[in-house]
Order: sequence, then C-alpha cells, then structure tokens
Amino acid sequence: MSKIFETPLYPYTRHPDQDAATPARHKVIVIGAGPIGLAAAIDLANQGVEVLVLDDNDKVSFGSRAICFAKRQLEILDRIGSADPFVERGVEWDVGKVFFDEREVYKFDLLAEEGHRRPAFINLQQYHFENFLVDRVRELQSQGAPIEIRGQNKVEAIGQHDDHVTLEVETPEGSYTIEADWLIACDGANSPTRRMLGLDFVGRVFEDNFLIADVIMEADFPTERWFWFDPPFNKGQSALLHKQPDNVWRIDLQLGWDIDKEEEKKPENVIPRLKAMLGEDVKFDLEWVSIYTFQCRRMEKFRHGRTLFAGDAAHQVSPFGARGANSGMQDTDNLVWKLKLVMDGKAPESLLDSYSSERVYGADENITNSTRSTDFITPKSDMSRLLRDAVLDLAEDFEFARPLVNSGRLSVPCTYDGSSLNSADALAGPDISRPGSPCPDAPLPDGFLLDLLGDKLTLLTIDADGPESFEEDGIEVKRLALSVRDDPTLALQRRYLGSAASGVYLIRPDQHVAARRETFDEPLFRAAVRRATGKE
Repeated sequence: MSKIFETPLYPYTRHPDQDAATPARHKVIVIGAGPIGLAAAIDLANQGVEVLVLDDNDKVSFGSRAICFAKRQLEILDRIGSADPFVERGVEWDVGKVFFDEREVYKFDLLAEEGHRRPAFINLQQYHFENFLVDRVRELQSQGAPIEIRGQNKVEAIGQHDDHVTLEVETPEGSYTIEADWLIACDGANSPTRRMLGLDFVGRVFEDNFLIADVIMEADFPTERWFWFDPPFNKGQSALLHKQPDNVWRIDLQLGWDIDKEEEKKPENVIPRLKAMLGEDVKFDLEWVSIYTFQCRRMEKFRHGRTLFAGDAAHQVSPFGARGANSGMQDTDNLVWKLKLVMDGKAPESLLDSYSSERVYGADENITNSTRSTDFITPKSDMSRLLRDAVLDLAEDFEFARPLVNSGRLSVPCTYDGSSLNSADALAGPDISRPGSPCPDAPLPDGFLLDLLGDKLTLLTIDADGPESFEEDGIEVKRLALSVRDDPTLALQRRYLGSAASGVYLIRPDQHVAARRETFDEPLFRAAVRRATGKE
C-alpha cells in the first residue's frame, strides 16, 4: 500500500503561466485535488469548460480517510464518467450490527429495493477513490478535454474582484500570479482559502476524540458495519469496525476529551488498544493512524462573490453516517450545471446563490443528523446516558425501540424542499419523486433511467404526450419518453406515478426534479424552466 502514497500522480512541471508577462486568465480554477475538487473539475470538463486544478501536493491523500460511499454518490460518478472501477474495487455492504457491551441488540439491512443499478454502499479507501478520479482526468485529457492538474502549486494569496479572482501561487521554482473567472475552493476542513478571505465556520465542536486506525489483517469478520456501545475492550466508550478492500479494516475507538493526541497516535499506545479489541493472537499491521474531534459546523453561505466553497471547506460533520465526502459530491453536483449556465450567459449570476441556499439546506440536514448521532454516541450527562442505555436494552427485544438507536444515521441524498427553483407540485404522485428530490433510478429495457437522463435539462414523459424538444430563453430541453409497459418490475410506476395514469417531469441537469404534472402544459413547463434556471 505504501507505493500508492509515494507515487506522484501529477508531479510538478514548469508551466508557461509562470513566465507570462501578465497573469494568465483561466475560466475556472479549483483549489484541491481531493475527491470533491476532482469531481468538480471532471464535471466541468465534461461540459467543455476549461478548468485548472491547483494542489499543494502531487499524490493521493495519505491514509484511507473517507471510506464509505453511498448509492447517490455512485450515481453522480456514473453521470460524470463511470462508477464501474469504484464499485469493482470497493467492498459492497448492506448489513449493520449494533452491540451493547458484548450483546448484539440491533441489526439493520440497507439493501436497496430491486431496480437500482448501484448498491446501497461501498467501502473504498480515499486514496483509491482519488486515483480513479485522476485516471478519469487523464482519459478526458486524451480526448482533448480542457482540464489540467498542477501539483506542488500552493495558493498563498487570493484577491477578489468584481469580474475575476487573482491567485498568487507558490511552486518549487518560485511564485507566480494567475487569474480565474471563477474559483471553487475544495481545500478541506482547514481551508486556506477560507482563512485568506477572512471567513469562518459556525456550529459546534464536541468534547470528544476518536482514534482512527486502519489495520491490514486476515480476518474472518463478515462484510458488515459493526458498532459497539460500551464494549468490554473500550469501557464507557464506543467502537466501530468496517471492512475495506485489500484486507484493510477501519477501526474507530472513542477516547474521550482530555487526551494527548500525539501520545495516543504512537504505535506503542495504539497497538494494545487494538489487541484488546481483536484478541492477542490476531496478526495485523498498522497502515494509518489519526485522531479526529467531532465537529458539526458550516460556513454561513457557500458563495462569496466569484469564490464558491464545496466539501469540507464549506461544512464539517462527524464521520459517523458517511456524510462528509458524500455531501461534498452533492455540492459539486449542484454547483457545476449552474455555473455552466451562468458562464454561457443563459442564467443570471443569482442562480449561484441558489447553490449556496440549497447546499446550506443540505448541510444543515447533515449537521442535524450528525449532532443527534453524536449526542447518542457520547451522552453529555448521567441522565442522557441512562436514557441511551435503556433504549439499547429495549432494542434487543422490542422492535419499536430499534429506530431510536443512533450509531450514525447513514447518508441519504438531500431533497431541496422549499427551493426557489422548484415549481408547484401538480401531480399526486409518490413522495420520493416530488420537486426538489433526486430522481430515483428505475430499470428500463435498454439500461437504467439515470443513465438516459444525462446532465442536461430533460422533459421526462411517462405515458404522456409532449414535444420532442423545446427552447425557452436560450435553454434547450429535450424529451425522454417512457412507458410503464417498458418496466416489468413496475419500479417506474411506483417511483414516478403512484396511482396516476401518466406523469410529466422537468429534470434538472443534476437529476433533481424541478417540476411535475400529470400531463404536459406548455406555458407551465416553460415557466418551470425559467424558474429552475433562476429567471423567475
């Protein structure tokens, strides 16, 4: 595994920008070549937007870091390239077990209903994830796409202007200045961009610390998520065990608040903890060790002039629930199509304010769920602990108590209820496909629905008439005509029509529903296009 950390993926090379008499101007610059920055850049390049990625590193991230990726994120990967290598390398799982002391008290199954292309979750180390995204960048470059990554290019200063952003970049051969029409900051939880612009987070830092240890071992544990409350090997605290590819196992151990982080990360202190959990006879090697503190925080808004923040640079949540990288990819999914329309002059700049409002809504949803998980995992008073332990005791024998057990509510895609881009719902259809929701997948004779939707505004008609295409204020909308007769599983009927005989949907480029009615009404759908693109 060490080789993947050591190999430069985008080594430093001198660029003509460094010798230009005046600063070169780029359409979009992305700071950070982690999963979120790379996903944003790939999405832009797919749509023909010139994009430059700057990173102070030249390799994948050290350590597995984010490991748990949900079905929605795999669907986004399908839209921007292909999720196949991620799924093929990842470990699929759908069963989770919760233990109290040594007793199993609760078991859940996340297996998605039939008729979805992608599994509920995969576990895949972040270094593999980044590696596959860089492979996708190289593939796009070989096809002539306007995308570039510059390693060992560290942004040291940022200047905001009405029509561009100026960046001072440090390299092994000195500094240079470049400009961007738009800047996307994906530079992590300690975002230098946020600091340079004098911005900060609002939210909570919880008084607790967790040890993350990735260990390489041959073990016969099943491919499940195991979570312990008050286990005998970590009394009064909690623990988590998860399988990754390559015989790597993720172990999280709660340590408490008043600790010496550097001491706790030393192998001589980590290894005894792991042996207490796994058994003295289990052979393992440490791959990566880190300590994190629970934080549930976000920026007040994600757009600041021509700088847009995404991923951990914009928001942080505790890792239980897999809401970090997953929500970050939903950020870029929401942002890129809006930025493309603005850059093309087909939408007002105010459309980008909806990126902030919708993703702040999503961040608040994640923070609420993450805070509740944290409060359950780490009770803040004796009474809270008594109540939690009572719930765990009841869950062992009574089904009604099991939904109250909270070892980390797992990531689900955000539905943008109340968004200014939504049109009034005029179809008494399923809740799962209401305006603002991400489109649920469905099997079709020639593949799956989400593959056919692509990344453009689409008029989806199901057993309904409608034009093959129409244009509204410079924006073209093409039709995808389907029938429930094409789907023997009836998933299309259940997920999009319910009891209705037909349905017509306006689908955004990020595959979220903008409007739906039972039949096509041209004036109303033209208005829905204007509303979905920030013109009403």
